This record gives sequence, C-alpha cells and structure tokens, in this order.
Amino acid sequence: MDQTSAITIVRFQPDDQIEVKTLILAGLAEHWGVLDPSLNPDLNDIASTYKDAIFLVVWQQARIIGTGALVPRSNRTAEIVRMSVAADMRRQGIASQILKKLCQEAKAAGYERIVLETTETWDDAIGFYLHFGFQVTHHLDGDVYFVLDLLPQ
Repeated sequence: MDQTSAITIVRFQPDDQIEVKTLILAGLAEHWGVLDPSLNPDLNDIASTYKDAIFLVVWQQARIIGTGALVPRSNRTAEIVRMSVAADMRRQGIASQILKKLCQEAKAAGYERIVLETTETWDDAIGFYLHFGFQVTHHLDGDVYFVLDLLPQ
C-alpha cells in the first residue's frame, strides 16, 4: 500500500453506525444476491448490541472500508463476527490486518481461543481463515465452524 492508501484501525464509535451497517449489508447482499435486513437486527444499534465486544472499524481517509468484531463467549473464548471489507478494497490485505488486530486484542484480553463461522459456500472466506491458521472444527446446517488456539501447544 502506498501513502495515499494508508488505513487506520480504530474502535467503533456511534457516529460510525450508518456507514458500518451499510458496508456490512452491502457485502452480504453481494454474496447472497438478495438481502433481508430483518435477518441482521444486531446492526440496527451496533453500540448497544456489541457493548461487551471489541468492534473494529477500518478507515481509509474519510471512508470506512472494513469491520470486524471480537465477541466474548466465555472467559477463555471469543468469537469473531462481522468481518467485512468494501468490495473495491478486497485483496489488498485489509482483512488480514483486521484479523491480526482482533487476534492481538483477544490475546491482550486474556482469551485462549477464537472461534468463528461462515457459510460453507463462501469459498474465499474459508480459504482466508484456513490460510491464517484457523482449523475447521465441524460443519452444521450449511455453515463451517473454525477455531484458532492462541496459546502455544
């Protein structure tokens, strides 16, 4: 990335609400072809829904181009959700930077394990998580589930 494409990763702020929701829903609509907004009620008030989570927003200049959240599931496990990168910004390492930052945040918070899930037909996402070191734990109802242990084995 050159100087003009530098990005900043920061915590979600309430002023980010509309742009973050729009970005995530656009990615889902692109993947599915259609979108039922009622299936994503967590995006109607991100600050409240994710108040116990670490919700990251990626800025490039004055535009939000990516998101990712780390949600506590137990004292030792957190789940990554809402990973999204603007369509015109993909394949530039942005998702990798988000994922690295979420893993760093998880370690700093004392989590030992990160889990996540995605749709079995989302081949790019599956390949991305496998390349990063996540391992498939199981498949269920059209989804594939992953784990990444943060502690040395």
